[in-house]
Amino acid sequence: MPYAPINLARKFSLFTDQWQPRVVAEMNELQFKIVRLEGDFLWHHHAETDEAFLVLEGTLRIDFRDGAVRLGPGEMFVVPKGVEHKPCAESEVKLMLIEPRGVLNTGHEGGERTAQNDVWV
Repeated sequence: MPYAPINLARKFSLFTDQWQPRVVAEMNELQFKIVRLEGDFLWHHHAETDEAFLVLEGTLRIDFRDGAVRLGPGEMFVVPKGVEHKPCAESEVKLMLIEPRGVLNTGHEGGERTAQNDVWV
């Protein structure tokens, strides 16, 4: 098995589409996904799991029904399972999501923003 670091800048250079998470690594049952975001997402929740957002570039706002949190580069926030939220980025954000394998980006809301799971880059 070769030992090599995962270069996130190189991985981001391989795609430009937004709201389409790409898996870069797995650890136990967790996937580490990178994604580009811009604009508003949809209100959704994940009934079975927490979801971690780690901002690498840009500023992300995560709206909740009773408030919001803003994240800048190097900041992380964990949305507890079952909590309805809506990510929003005024300009492009690059971030890492950490969540169990098989979690849909739209929770159980579905729709045109639902990304295909287990797409590796």
